[in-house]
Amino acid sequence: MKVHRRIVMPFEQLRRLPLAVESVGINPEQERIVRPDGYPYYHWLQTLSGSGRITAEGRTRTLPAGSGVLLFPGVKHSYEADEGGWETAYLTFGGAAAESILAAAGVHRSMFCSWPPEAEVGRLITAMVERLETGGDVFGIEASSAAYHFLLALTRYATNQPGRKKSDPDRLEKLRKAVEWMESRISDPTVGVEQIADVLRLSGRRVTGLFREAFGQPPYAYFIQLRLRKAKELLTGSSPLSVREVAQRVGFRDASHFIATFRRHVGMTPEQFRRLH
Repeated sequence: MKVHRRIVMPFEQLRRLPLAVESVGINPEQERIVRPDGYPYYHWLQTLSGSGRITAEGRTRTLPAGSGVLLFPGVKHSYEADEGGWETAYLTFGGAAAESILAAAGVHRSMFCSWPPEAEVGRLITAMVERLETGGDVFGIEASSAAYHFLLALTRYATNQPGRKKSDPDRLEKLRKAVEWMESRISDPTVGVEQIADVLRLSGRRVTGLFREAFGQPPYAYFIQLRLRKAKELLTGSSPLSVREVAQRVGFRDASHFIATFRRHVGMTPEQFRRLH
């Protein structure tokens, strides 16, 4: 007998991460849900097998396999299984940059999506559940990255966003490429806006605009956040690394600069953080 697989992430991540997962799961026997006041976070629901019906924004639609719906916060909705059962996958998320990330893709309201059987997007939520079930994502960074990758893939299959610009997916693709490159250069202290711009073949001004629009901060400030999140991972648990070694691994030339930056952003020193975790 299949069981409902549900992972709930720590609530404080919704305030700390630009894009944060609240919950993700797979429900083999989807029950009837009625939410007159909507859900407080963005809510993705897709069909894995069977089919169901959802009513939102005054419309009722069937969700067969290979389709799903992204509901914005506070949108009144209800859904239930058709005859024969309904297996669903879902993702709820928020974060300071969630709205701007979707806006960068031209998504400004709830949307329905459908995709062909071979499309990767249909398997991403299941893969996310399987990865998170293994544990280890203490700060929700992996979940946040997976959610961003999912949204990037998802926006290509929207069926009810007539106002979207054709170039919008390219903007998200550029952001994805930039973030992945930055993550691969965490330990490089020489990285600056010029290098990021060169990777995207854009001007520094254009790259700064993309990051401000999507994340509310310039690219180097976002890069510092990536470095500090990696530093938190390295400081957690029984890590044998010294603070100086952690500083080097996350791209700081000297420990004093790392300690000052960590304290300014986190509110405590790396050693204090280590003792708490």
